Amino acid sequence: MKKLKIGITGGIGSGKSVFCGYIAEKKYTVISADNIAKEILSSDPAVKKKIIDAFGADSYKNGSLNTGFIADVVFNDFESLQLLNSFVHPATIERTRRLMDEDLKKNNIVFVEAALIFEAEMEDYFDYIVLIKAENNVKIQRIQQRDNASEEEILSRQANQLPDEEKVDVSDFVFDNNGSPEELKTKADFLLNLLNGISRVN
Repeated sequence: MKKLKIGITGGIGSGKSVFCGYIAEKKYTVISADNIAKEILSSDPAVKKKIIDAFGADSYKNGSLNTGFIADVVFNDFESLQLLNSFVHPATIERTRRLMDEDLKKNNIVFVEAALIFEAEMEDYFDYIVLIKAENNVKIQRIQQRDNASEEEILSRQANQLPDEEKVDVSDFVFDNNGSPEELKTKADFLLNLLNGISRVN
């Protein structure tokens, strides 16, 4: 059996979390790199020190990341965002790699959900990368419904991610998600069947 590491990415509002949630329901391991990054931001002493040194004591409040303060600092300043990512990405990648290797001791396929696979230069750690994409007006509508965010806020967040057009050519599988969750689940089933076939090839 061939062991496979699969990265799943997509911009905010693309539906990658719905896609990954369905895969998890099918009893496959889905590691969230974004959740790992959040945990590192909150609990890694070395990372916390770097952030406080770079952005000030207000970066943390009662020992927890002051997300509102950090968001105001980094999302309006690309260089600050890059600096923050340089603190968090290496530790996130290392922990993600370790968890993938552990999971593949007992399973043949492991998935990683990560919004910033290409931005964090993680692509070489995967056998295949899956891109979930949608038309921008669809993504904006979804985010507004989910987060009650303004269009200006959404566009600002999108500006910190590579556009889908740049990700398409460097992804192995691309699924459009402009329809219903059921349609997306059908595409997930197609992918799972295909990957299981690849995994069974010696």
